[in-house]
Amino acid sequence: MATMTSKTELGTVVPQAEWVAARKELLRKEKEFSRLRDELSRQRRALPWERVEKKYVFDGPRSKETLGDLFAGRSQLIVYHFMFGPGWKEGCPSCSFLADTFDGAVVHLAHRDVTFVAVSRATLPEIEAFKKRMGWQFKWVSSFGSDFNRDYHVSFSKDEMAEGKVYYNYEMTKFGAEEGPGASVFYKNEAGEIFHTYSGYARGLDPMLSAYNWLDLTPKGRDEQGLAFTMAWVRHHDKYEDGQIVDAKRPYVPPAKSDAACCSEKEHA
Repeated sequence: MATMTSKTELGTVVPQAEWVAARKELLRKEKEFSRLRDELSRQRRALPWERVEKKYVFDGPRSKETLGDLFAGRSQLIVYHFMFGPGWKEGCPSCSFLADTFDGAVVHLAHRDVTFVAVSRATLPEIEAFKKRMGWQFKWVSSFGSDFNRDYHVSFSKDEMAEGKVYYNYEMTKFGAEEGPGASVFYKNEAGEIFHTYSGYARGLDPMLSAYNWLDLTPKGRDEQGLAFTMAWVRHHDKYEDGQIVDAKRPYVPPAKSDAACCSEKEHA
């Protein structure tokens, strides 16, 4: 007997022939999207570059390192701007959600002439402590005391925050924290000249969130409708609890400050 069409809580149940027909139509659209994505990636690679004139210095696990040092002998560098400010008790949960995927990618990127590094304005001891807690291995350096975060528009001053809008994602916008997420790409030629080739922010980071890509395949999708902000459900991976219920009305709350007062930037300059 033929299967009749019926409704469920989330979708419609149809006979297999109808399901295959609908799936093939969606496949046509998926292939079109893939071609559009390939063309967008080509246009991204074709963007003009800007020369990096300023000399940035970072605190690394072993010593001070310049931006050029971070390339580690390769010609391409990806920097993830991790939301972790000086004096914070821990890094941003959403950035941590993304950072859980870094270790698996780093070795593969290295074999395509790409070095990957995370950068935060938190001090190196704060970074090292949180990194150890989360069990991560990827390289993560501190830009504390430098202009790097501000020049790439992922850190905002108290005065900027007080004005209600900051320059983020190439426009003036409201933002709920003094640090923002982003990714920047750099190229170094054989003469040692460094160029900034790309920076992306906000939803531009979506393609790097593999868990979101998996969720997008499921019937419920990201299931974030009705939340005060999209990632309200995300926790550090060591903080999830069975049966945890998300408060849909809870607004974004910036990470708490550490009990220990952070020393001034002048002390680390």
